[in-house]
Amino acid sequence: MSLSVNTNSAALTALENLNKTASTLTGIQNEISTGLAISSAKDNASVWAIAQGQRADIGSLASVKSSLNRAASISDVTSTAGGSISDLLVQLREKVVSAMDPSLSTTSRQALNSDYQATLRQIAQVVNSASFDGANLLNGSLTNNIQFLANAQGNAFITLSVKDMSFSGPIITLASTSTIGTVTMATNALAALDTSLANVNQALGDLGAESKQIDAHITFVGKLSDVLTTGVGNLVDADMAKDSARLQALQVQQQLGAQSLSIANQAPQVVLSLFR
Repeated sequence: MSLSVNTNSAALTALENLNKTASTLTGIQNEISTGLAISSAKDNASVWAIAQGQRADIGSLASVKSSLNRAASISDVTSTAGGSISDLLVQLREKVVSAMDPSLSTTSRQALNSDYQATLRQIAQVVNSASFDGANLLNGSLTNNIQFLANAQGNAFITLSVKDMSFSGPIITLASTSTIGTVTMATNALAALDTSLANVNQALGDLGAESKQIDAHITFVGKLSDVLTTGVGNLVDADMAKDSARLQALQVQQQLGAQSLSIANQAPQVVLSLFR
């Protein structure tokens, strides 16, 4: 190789290698600071795009889970209120059967009827109080079933059915003005009460099945979100142990590169010795 004071090939090579080492070192330091091997599209465009798509799905699943949690809360409130209504209907039946006793005195029958009327009012209060976030499935305010998100695409739903338990409705056929002031009235009330009790219990069974489905889907969505998060990590997370070893090696390589460049820069000084 010829000696030249205009062109120092060795220095150019050393500088090129030093710059390359510095660039790699910067990348490793960025991975260590962010914890990501791929933090932007320029690192790996295709993998970054896949990871971003999965992140979008994970974000959507968070919205799905929020919707399902609201469904679970509405279902729980409705089921609790429905259970109370069923218990109160059982109490009503006891009073109705007692009122069918022809030997009751007028005073006893009036007291029994007053208790019966109070229980009817209590049922109405439970029905009207069974609300969560403005949704009441029992008081007849909703004419359509409520649908909740079931997937990240927003095109699948889980349904909670409306169960109208207001008086003189499709489930509780008993009228709010019902009375057991006479044996005949009590006899008529018993038939409506038995029908209402059977309907309420059937509605509660339906609500229980829907609630179970919601709970199961919440569990599934949580697991799916965890799996997707792990998948994104597999694509973009940095191997910190490997990066630690590479960092130390690159730091040594950078120091050696700097020394090599320093030595190469001294080469033109040899030319001076030829002209002594």
